[in-house]
Amino acid sequence: MSTFKPITNDDVVSTRTLLHEAIPITGTIASGTYASDGNIKTFSHGMFESVYDYPYLSSSANHIFDVTYGWSSTYSASCATAARGAAQAKKKVNIYNQMAQVLMGYNESGSIRNFDSDGTLDDAANEMHQCIFVNFSRLLVKDEIKKNSFRMKLYTNWSDGHQKVPSATYTLGDYNSANEFRTSPSGDYGLVYKQTSDTSSAGNSVGLIFYQAGIMVLTSSMFAGDFGWDATHAITTSSISLASISGTIENLADGFRRTLVDIDFNNTIELNSSIYFCRVNHNEFNYSANPTYVSDSKLVVKNNYNDLPITYLTTVGLYGADNELLAVAKLSEPIRKDPNTELTLRVRLDY
Repeated sequence: MSTFKPITNDDVVSTRTLLHEAIPITGTIASGTYASDGNIKTFSHGMFESVYDYPYLSSSANHIFDVTYGWSSTYSASCATAARGAAQAKKKVNIYNQMAQVLMGYNESGSIRNFDSDGTLDDAANEMHQCIFVNFSRLLVKDEIKKNSFRMKLYTNWSDGHQKVPSATYTLGDYNSANEFRTSPSGDYGLVYKQTSDTSSAGNSVGLIFYQAGIMVLTSSMFAGDFGWDATHAITTSSISLASISGTIENLADGFRRTLVDIDFNNTIELNSSIYFCRVNHNEFNYSANPTYVSDSKLVVKNNYNDLPITYLTTVGLYGADNELLAVAKLSEPIRKDPNTELTLRVRLDY
């Protein structure tokens, strides 16, 4: 039929639904399961490494995350080159500044804020001047990481021959961030702790997880002691393949990847919907403009002239102000309609 029925504001409801997917990332992928074929991609600029779930030249490969390292200009200026080394010093500062200005923003004086593990901005306490950055793919994060779902298990000890010791691990997590989190220019972020008991003080945190941006920031100082790095961040255990802080960015990224046992989190997909209640009164849509509805001037669905007309609803069309068809909804099966019945069809438009 060519009849249009207007939909009023009372017939439209907007809803918001959050869908979550469980994302597991195994340490075998991060450490280079397909090393011979290349699921770890390096670049000539040497500023980060990319991890794929399959060899990255494969058409079925999916980008998982990037790993890089940077330090603040404050750290760079205060450290002796002989003590820390100067490999890619400018690139490390540039990486830190790029991450900090996007994730932390600027203070009142116009300077880039340093990363702060306790989430208290513009003070000197608990600033993270040397950081490892893990940038997760949007394919995994979707709209954001669900709060209090992020867990990262790391090896803390190694045996001879580069063999990992499964018993020597601990798990980082954004414990309690469902109730306690901070806000930055890039969205919400939570504090990352080694264990749940550490949440008694924000000063015990070892990093930050930015939920909407899908980026984890870890202070490199957490690797001292637990990973065989001494106070000067040099390797003290010769059998492991971790690089010192004075190494190149690729050395540091490679060392970090090899400490991973697994990473688990739930992502979030924000589904916005408009629900239209299409109401069909008893005296509406009882006839059809379909040519097959009539034969010899008689309704084919009527056996006797005094029978009620019958139609079967199969499709709902949503039209704009100029009667332009914008969306079509198909019913799973035809619904009978006659003058004795009234119907309300619920049409949901997701976006």
